[in-house]
Amino acid sequence: MAVKDNYVVIRMGVDYLTQWATSWSRERVCGRRGIRKNCGNLWKNQKPYLSRSAKDGPPAVQNRPVGHPHPANSNEGRTGIRLPFSPRFFELIYASSFLATRQQRNPGGAKMSEPNDTSMSDLPECWPALPLQAWKDTYATLHMYTQIVGKVRLALTPLVNHWWNVPLYVNARGLTTTAIPCGKGVFKIQFDFLDHALRLETNDGLVKTLPLLPRSVADFYCEFLALLQSAGIRVKIWRMPVEIPNPIPFDEDHVHASYDREAVHKFWQILVSVDRVFNEFRSRFVGKCSPVHFFWGSFDLAVTRFSGRLAPQRPGADSITREAYSHEVSSVGFWPGGGEIKGPAFYSYMAPQPQDLSESQVLPETAFYHQQLGEFLLMYDNVRTTPSPSAALLDFCESTYEAGARLANWDRAALERSLNSSSSAA
Repeated sequence: MAVKDNYVVIRMGVDYLTQWATSWSRERVCGRRGIRKNCGNLWKNQKPYLSRSAKDGPPAVQNRPVGHPHPANSNEGRTGIRLPFSPRFFELIYASSFLATRQQRNPGGAKMSEPNDTSMSDLPECWPALPLQAWKDTYATLHMYTQIVGKVRLALTPLVNHWWNVPLYVNARGLTTTAIPCGKGVFKIQFDFLDHALRLETNDGLVKTLPLLPRSVADFYCEFLALLQSAGIRVKIWRMPVEIPNPIPFDEDHVHASYDREAVHKFWQILVSVDRVFNEFRSRFVGKCSPVHFFWGSFDLAVTRFSGRLAPQRPGADSITREAYSHEVSSVGFWPGGGEIKGPAFYSYMAPQPQDLSESQVLPETAFYHQQLGEFLLMYDNVRTTPSPSAALLDFCESTYEAGARLANWDRAALERSLNSSSSAA
């Protein structure tokens, strides 16, 4: 790049760059520390120098990294200002070459499993261990708390396709509703898992809280309804839990009364990490797709893609199921486990399920097809213990979707975002 008489020359022969690029390509894609380590070693052996400009005559003798042979086509003899390379320079060179290579290998915009470094974290504290047995009583109690709050949203909001008006959403403090209409204004309800309180806020500035602590579902139910009434919110909900075996009416449930703050905080932290991965997965689809939302009935976080085609009617299905599965879907989710599944797990399914889906090879290798559930499963502990949990989870999301979409003949070219268009505009 010429600036008057001086210009910068990156004096690396093609074979020199190729040798290092080949070495770097063995590094884990998301292992930025590994890239820096390699570049740092190279930097320690590199002697910085400054050659003269063209008008000052031939350049001075310039040093190469120790142990590196003189390239036959090394561009020796060129003149110009030579700048010392930094580890960041080599990291950028590698990143650029990797992205170019990936684009060549995926000209049609095939999906990439590497998470966006700016929006995901693989730190161990972001993926804590949470054995089902260690918090099953708190889990059962919190499940009922969320159902009580969720039923208020169900009662006061208009139906949105596939029941999208009823879930909760992960946010920076816990789980929340969106604005719920009531009377002349709106309100929202927030499970705050940092301060461990249920927070009610209205658009006129009113804020009321109910501490989250060990108390029976019956007591929570009564105190929560009293909280709503004190804010002028009148609502009637069905007092029976749903989607659980042996349900107990909320106002009669003195069985479930546990609240372990540490376990709840860990569960929320897992939801935060999973929510980020699911939103990355969601961003790669331009067809109809659900938000990433938390269904309080089944107590799971999920995101669902749609082919755009109507699904065959299900004989004998109830109105809830008919609405949920009126169209062809591919869904992936996370839940704490239960029944035959003895720990937290990720799931993926197609509805209707295409023939031979169960025989498909998916990623990562620890994922498997559960015949009784009719879903692919990946245990959470097999994700959190990998070098990159977010990459492993994205592999599961992408590979299970692609297997089903291929077998079901989805119009993937029209539904999926190409690699070029998925890059940031910032």
